[in-house]
Amino acid sequence: QVPLVESGGGQVQAGGSLRLSCACSRCILSTFSSLDMGWFRQAPGKAREFVGSLNSGSSVTSTYVDSVKGRFTISRNNNRKMWYLQMNNLESEDTAVYYCAAGRSVQDNRDSRYYDSWGRGTQVTVSS
Repeated sequence: QVPLVESGGGQVQAGGSLRLSCACSRCILSTFSSLDMGWFRQAPGKAREFVGSLNSGSSVTSTYVDSVKGRFTISRNNNRKMWYLQMNNLESEDTAVYYCAAGRSVQDNRDSRYYDSWGRGTQVTVSS
């Protein structure tokens, strides 16, 4: 397990943008580079849901839940040991607490059980 810290949440109007960050500042670079990561979110009264993921390795692959495709983009900066979730054209349905998660050799990127490191979450509120 590695410590993860999210930041960048806030309140924005519908149609606006936010960029969330997930820091693995206490990771050594080789550890960070080997981690698969995912973003999840949990809205009030709802179960935690998969948002998107980014695998490790030289052939980087990202996946997204259908509701955010074309609006959200995940990226990573190995030198800074950071992952990012760029969220554009936000909708009120995107309101939730957003969590980043990381794990090694994640078998199913959409399944939260395969991630063993989690941040505490950052609140995103989109007003219509």
